[in-house]
This record gives sequence, structure tokens and C-alpha cells, in this order.
Amino acid sequence: MLQKYVKKILEARIYDLAIETPIDAAPLLSQRLNNEILLKREDLQPVFSFKLRGAYNKLRQLPKEQLDAGVIAASAGNHAQGLALAAKKMGVKATIVMPKTTPLIKVDAVRARGAKVILIGDDYDTAAAHANKLVRSEG
Repeated sequence: MLQKYVKKILEARIYDLAIETPIDAAPLLSQRLNNEILLKREDLQPVFSFKLRGAYNKLRQLPKEQLDAGVIAASAGNHAQGLALAAKKMGVKATIVMPKTTPLIKVDAVRARGAKVILIGDDYDTAAAHANKLVRSEG
């Protein structure tokens, strides 16, 4: 079963944007926990998170007519950055709805990757509700 998933991961058509990150041993943590601890270094991705993989993979699977309409998502950070970068790579318009409480460094990172940012509400649920409203009204 594991080999099936590893095969799917390695065959995913995302490695023109995402990178294959290393797995590093964590010897001190392993010793402290009396187990072998390995760290998957997704912090080495262009957006410092594994979220890029899923966002780009999903965009690659959408039909052209959906891509032409653009994408809308709600996120407070890492997914937003991954989606913004993936959309930029593919020439897709991206709108990201974020809570007003999102740290400015994350908002700026999403904008720097070409996405339109809408700041609304004080929590994720409010941002997500607004994103869904935009999807219904704008397609």
C-alpha cells in the first residue's frame, strides 16, 4: 500500500514548481524519544510549506474552463501562498480571502505571488463564508 502512494507522489506532475525535499534524520530527538525520527524538509519549498504540493496538484487537475474563470480560496497563510504561486505559474487568476487578523507578512507574501487578497472578518470561518459567497456570485 505504501509503495502505491509513494509511486503516486513521485509521478505527480508538480515538480516543475515544487521541489523534492529531503528527509533528514533528527538524532537528538530520536535519542530523546527512543525512536527513529525523520523530518521531511518541506520548509525548503518556495513557499516554505507542503501546501504548495496540494494546491498545484489540484490546479493541474481542473478543466480549462474552470481555470479560465480563476480560483477563489480562503486561507490564513500557507495554503494561500501555495495557491497563489501555483496560479501564477499557470497564468490563472487567484483570489484569496483572508481574515483581517492574518499577519501582514503572510498577506504580503500572497500578494507578491500575484494573487488578489481580500481581508474580511476576524476568523477563518468568516473568510471562508465570504469566499463561498464570491464563488456563488462570480462563478
